[in-house]
Amino acid sequence: MVARFLSFLKNGRRASPETEPRGNDYYSVQEPYGSAWADDDDDFDLHEAPRATPRATRPDFDAWDERLDQIDGQVVAPDRTRHRWWQPRYWRQRRKRWWIARIVAALLLSFFLIVAWLAVTAPLSKSLEPIAPPQITLLAADGTPIARNGAIMGEPVDLQKLPDHVTEAFLAIEDRRFFDHWGVDPRGLGRAVWARVSGGPMQGGSTITQQLAKFTFLTPDQTLSRKAREMLIAFWLEAWLTKEEILERYLSNAYFGDNVYGLRAASLHYFYRHPENLKPEQAAMLAGLVQAPSRFAPTRHYDRAKNRMVMVKNAMVAAGYLTENEARAMPFPKVDSRTIRDLPTGTYFADWALPEARDLAGGGYSSQQVTTTLDSRLQNIAGRVVKNARLGDAQIALVAMRKNGEVVAMIGGKDYSKSTFNRATQAKRQPGSTFKLFVWLAALDAGMEPDDLIDNSAIEAGSYRPKNAGERYSANITLEDAFARSSNVAAVRLFNQLGDEAVREKAREYGISSPMPAGDPSVALGTSTVTLLELTAAYAGVAANSYPIEPHAFPREEQGWFDWLWNMPGSMSSSSHADMEQMLRTAVNRGTGRAAVLSVPNFGKTGTSQNNRDALFVGYAGDLVVGVWIGNDDNSPLAGVSGGGLPARIWRDFMRQAIGATVVEAVPTPTNPEGPVQPLDVPNLEDIPLDDNGSRLRIDEGEGVTISTQVEGVPLEIRLDDNGLVVNPGRSEDDRAPRN
Repeated sequence: MVARFLSFLKNGRRASPETEPRGNDYYSVQEPYGSAWADDDDDFDLHEAPRATPRATRPDFDAWDERLDQIDGQVVAPDRTRHRWWQPRYWRQRRKRWWIARIVAALLLSFFLIVAWLAVTAPLSKSLEPIAPPQITLLAADGTPIARNGAIMGEPVDLQKLPDHVTEAFLAIEDRRFFDHWGVDPRGLGRAVWARVSGGPMQGGSTITQQLAKFTFLTPDQTLSRKAREMLIAFWLEAWLTKEEILERYLSNAYFGDNVYGLRAASLHYFYRHPENLKPEQAAMLAGLVQAPSRFAPTRHYDRAKNRMVMVKNAMVAAGYLTENEARAMPFPKVDSRTIRDLPTGTYFADWALPEARDLAGGGYSSQQVTTTLDSRLQNIAGRVVKNARLGDAQIALVAMRKNGEVVAMIGGKDYSKSTFNRATQAKRQPGSTFKLFVWLAALDAGMEPDDLIDNSAIEAGSYRPKNAGERYSANITLEDAFARSSNVAAVRLFNQLGDEAVREKAREYGISSPMPAGDPSVALGTSTVTLLELTAAYAGVAANSYPIEPHAFPREEQGWFDWLWNMPGSMSSSSHADMEQMLRTAVNRGTGRAAVLSVPNFGKTGTSQNNRDALFVGYAGDLVVGVWIGNDDNSPLAGVSGGGLPARIWRDFMRQAIGATVVEAVPTPTNPEGPVQPLDVPNLEDIPLDDNGSRLRIDEGEGVTISTQVEGVPLEIRLDDNGLVVNPGRSEDDRAPRN
């Protein structure tokens, strides 16, 4: 192409046929000197036709331009291949100016993102809040203290009201250059690094601002990332708060050991005086505790606290706050701790109630008291009954509540000191036949009545073939007798007839929130797991004929008419409610729950899960609804324990003392004895009533005979077994100290 262009320049372009020169004449690219064309502006006239040369006519400039354009189009363009960002050559071609601009932009973007993150996750108001939940005392309904939990805290201090020797002691030992740095002290940080590298004594490099950032916003993890965040927040605090505000917040939240937070609480705890009245020696000892509060607490390690106080005095001398003579003359203070720790930090009931108590108490630094629904007398009765029960290695749970859901007693295990796991509120176990309540409620909703008959023969078709205990069946049985005798085949047939959705929906209406598998007929026999608390609350819904009942630990204001109308609870018709109570009462008086018979109207249902892993009795009498569960934590089978045995007797013993039952009602005779059923939940030998005062004879097969009675209201058990005659007197009900 270049050769063609050079040839063109050399030879030029031939003229048109009309003006073709003679011979081999060609036009040159540049007009030769001496041309006839005017080269002077004064002689050049645009309107005058050019004068031709002697040998040629005027060139065709338009054709000349067109030819040059053709040449330009044929020139090969240079290689401009674009590289992608993932190719190394893409980055190697970038200049330093390009890199610098983008690095600066990235740093600015990171800075703004960090500022935005701090504004969201570390608000300044958080440094004004207590860093630990303040102490809260739970009271029983009668005002008796039952548990105290949380940190001992005091109101924030006012820096202007504190004596100089108080703040000087903390500044000298913790951050001598506090008023000279911007949150991070390079000198202190350098000394700490050098001490670690050189193997010298360890020194803290954190400033007071960094310490405030750490215990207010961060965790105590010793990691580089946490330290970096601590420094960043320290700079941020210094930018938004004054030095005095930072020091006030630090002194108001620092930990001083013995579960005490803040200078005010610490001065009251160790010296029984407010921080505004602290003596110099007392302030010096308190300042020394911050480094290792548990190690230097003077109530337990006074010698260590004294040695640490000497270091504080030396630091105050080095900082110019004290002279050497003043430091030597400063005595060691006498500890005056008047904190009384006479209450447990937790019980089964207190652990369950504490989260709601925190919400009711609100924020703040001061200790508070919150009154619960717990009845100290009933809690004491529950503790005695559980202690006297022959549980062996099994665990137990008991919940007692009013019909409105107020929990008045709670036992979550045999011994809280050995296991704080609450089996009444946390353990989900199979309820056994106690779940049949919802099957029968769904049947009443469908229009069935207690006298209606249902097939009670063995189920011999299908993949699920439950059996009655002892495999004893009959042609048919009434709904009332099937419920009282806990017929499994009748329950499954009723479940299939009503549909699993109807039964599960009925359980949901009464407050059962635990999962229940759809399409599983074994649900009718209580194979889905629930907590004892929610199961007892469901029975409370039947007792009150108002559902769902929400169990609660604190008194609630009575709803106004509008609120009640807006949140109207569910209820059964009066006839359906009477029918359900009739069947519940029959289950106790002549069914599987005969061991729970009281001298007042009582209603309940027994439950025993597969392979006797769980044994339950849930029922109500008077204004109390009580659930009892017995089982092993490893879910292993119980030895000879069923719902109609030990759980029913524990329920009876508790209720008899709780409601003061005195009159025994006649036990109705069975209306349909046809078709005997060996129930799953009935013990081999039932209790035998001895008189009208509730005295009973219990024969434990292979173990002995027990007579339960009362002498002037005090329960008494007389037992005869292989070990001889044993008398177990009950405790006085006047002992009102509650316990779990």
